Amino acid sequence: MTADIEKAGPVDTPPAGPEAIKAIPVRHYGRYVSAVVAIALLVSLIYAFSQGKVNWGAIPDYFFDGRILSGVGNTLLLTVLAMVMGVVGGVILAVMRLSKNPVTSSIAWFYIWFFRGTPVYVQLLVWFNLGLVFEYINLGPIYKDYWSSFMTPFLTALLGLGLNEAAYMAEICRAGLLSVDEGQTEASHALGMSHGKTLRRVVIPQAMRVIVPPTGNEVINMLKTTSLVSAVQFTELLRTAQDIGTTSGAAAEMLFLAAAWYLILTTVFSVGQFYLERYYARGSSRSLPLTPFQKVKRNLAGFSTRSGAAA
Repeated sequence: MTADIEKAGPVDTPPAGPEAIKAIPVRHYGRYVSAVVAIALLVSLIYAFSQGKVNWGAIPDYFFDGRILSGVGNTLLLTVLAMVMGVVGGVILAVMRLSKNPVTSSIAWFYIWFFRGTPVYVQLLVWFNLGLVFEYINLGPIYKDYWSSFMTPFLTALLGLGLNEAAYMAEICRAGLLSVDEGQTEASHALGMSHGKTLRRVVIPQAMRVIVPPTGNEVINMLKTTSLVSAVQFTELLRTAQDIGTTSGAAAEMLFLAAAWYLILTTVFSVGQFYLERYYARGSSRSLPLTPFQKVKRNLAGFSTRSGAAA
């Protein structure tokens, strides 16, 4: 028994495992330097504005003035109506461009070429001065009046912005329609669906994923483009702010006030665009993008987890 134990020899010990690797993060010193430079530039810019001869107290005094709010309302009304006209006209022009009828396609192409090739400011002035060509507008027993009385500043602004926007929306809608596979249309026609029903039920709902993002940008751009209609005597936000600045002697301050209102409105539209894009992303993305509230909730949860682990 003793000999057997001695022959067995000592018990073999398992080999030691590899040492744990201690990862050391790479330090990006360039990021720190660029962050410091950016903060320094921002602080210097804020300091320069604070030292300027600007009466900042005049901005909150007029921010919710009745005239300013009326100008904001006119800006929003013009933006919405012009975009509705542009979207409807854009869809019609896009379908015309894709038509196999050469006459219809050529008319749509000429419209888009003309309105995209001329500045919207020039188009507004042309509509405003078109009374030099047409003295009257005569619709028979329905309506008859002088052109100058018919073409009010609001109608001039609406036609100038809406018809111009239709040319840009036509290209956006055409790109969205072309993004849908042709097999979808062929399958719909094989099921007996008409061309119009195929567009409404099959093609357009799928094309919305491509159409919505640039359309949101067009809405924001339209909101800012309304500032040009002061040239045709329409009273919107910028013109109202300029009028108040002229009478109150705070011209620069009212421009800053108008810029603040434009930023607020564009922020609201941007949030709406995000949720609209998220809605039409259903079915095409495995996971929808997080909303701002979900991002904040996730960051707070991660911070609390890290704090608990550190304790």
